[in-house]
Amino acid sequence: MYKYFPHTTEDTNQMLDKIGIKSLDDLYADVPECIRFRKEYNLPEELSEVEIRQMFKDLAQACNPLKVFAGAGVYDHYAPSVVKNIIERSEFLTSYTPYQAEISQGTLHYIFEYQSMMAELTGLDISNASMYDGATATAEAVMMAYHAGKKCTKVLVSETVDPKTLRVVNTYAKYHGIDIEMIAQKEGVTDKEDMSEKLAKGGVAGVVVQIPNYYGIVEDFSGFAEEIHDKKALLIVNGVAADYSILKTPGEWGADIAVGDGQSLGIPMSFGGPGIGYMCCTEKLIRKMPGRIVGMTKDNRDQRAFVLTLQAREQHIRRQKATSNICSNQSLMALYVTIYMAVMGKEGLKDASELSYAGAHYLCERLLENKRFSLTFPQPFFNEFCVTYDGDVSQLQKICLEKGFMAGVQIDEHTLMFAVTEQRTKEEIDELVNIISSITSTK
Repeated sequence: MYKYFPHTTEDTNQMLDKIGIKSLDDLYADVPECIRFRKEYNLPEELSEVEIRQMFKDLAQACNPLKVFAGAGVYDHYAPSVVKNIIERSEFLTSYTPYQAEISQGTLHYIFEYQSMMAELTGLDISNASMYDGATATAEAVMMAYHAGKKCTKVLVSETVDPKTLRVVNTYAKYHGIDIEMIAQKEGVTDKEDMSEKLAKGGVAGVVVQIPNYYGIVEDFSGFAEEIHDKKALLIVNGVAADYSILKTPGEWGADIAVGDGQSLGIPMSFGGPGIGYMCCTEKLIRKMPGRIVGMTKDNRDQRAFVLTLQAREQHIRRQKATSNICSNQSLMALYVTIYMAVMGKEGLKDASELSYAGAHYLCERLLENKRFSLTFPQPFFNEFCVTYDGDVSQLQKICLEKGFMAGVQIDEHTLMFAVTEQRTKEEIDELVNIISSITSTK
């Protein structure tokens, strides 16, 4: 019937007869005609290899690559070329889940290394490998706190947590009987007094905070853990993984669970995915942790071996008691992060973070020279910050876009959040500032 389809007309008719319909069109009878595509596909005729390469080259030249000064959870970080070359090896490009340890030692080994690196990066005892993204990892951490809290059904979430993450948390909570209550923010940071008042009412299983928070501010969580633990609740810290190379770690803050997105560890932005959600916790919570956990042991020849341990996926135990349903090879992204961290090393991670920090503060200083901008929050920030603009933010972004710059993320009518990574040069920052200056001077 179709050149590259394996089924003959006879095969197709037999299948249609089996399910009691007469034609392939009958399969889509419920699809409204108004949304069906009835035209010919705009595809070229067959081409030679040389012609195909030229076609894609022409398409690439038609694109307008942007200089990215936006973040809000996804960041334009550099990754050494060796990372991509290694993960493209055929041994790694598989959706296979390593159920059988005896034939999956390579996969299990790199997962174990990933866990070791993430545990060290966050300052906590245990890491899994891994969650889909930072938002779902945070939601899973809320579930962990809920199950650990026994009769406590309330989880407090700071208003400075990324709204995208909060929406996912609310979705999980709604269908598990968890009451999400917000902690007010004050000048861009978590209001500790409000948190204390809500903790005092009792019934709290956990508290979720973020560092750097949604506005790029590095919050001070001194005393949070002691107060939260005093009420028998868990402290959950959401954060950008790469930033812990120079910031105080969740372990140092006394967190029970650290979650967030690992995209900052070299994974390309790729129009928003795939990323990787990391989750680390204290040893006492390991049995409540979802996702794969690889352990190291010895085989019957006394040689080092790796195995999936504490298996709690729905394939292994009763569905209602399962703590994980992650089935695709999310560990491929864990491999990417592992190679990236191994190649960059501790000093490389630190250097990238320091360059990002310096670039953001330089951009902020340059913008504030323009009297139409002011710093939205008088708080310390890392590589992301908010400024208030007295003009039309959308129009400013539009003009910058036309000139090849993605100028921040609009937070509200007059607030713009910029991010800078080690990819951005001083020359690019100055060029962006000059463009903005030319726009704002026309008022």
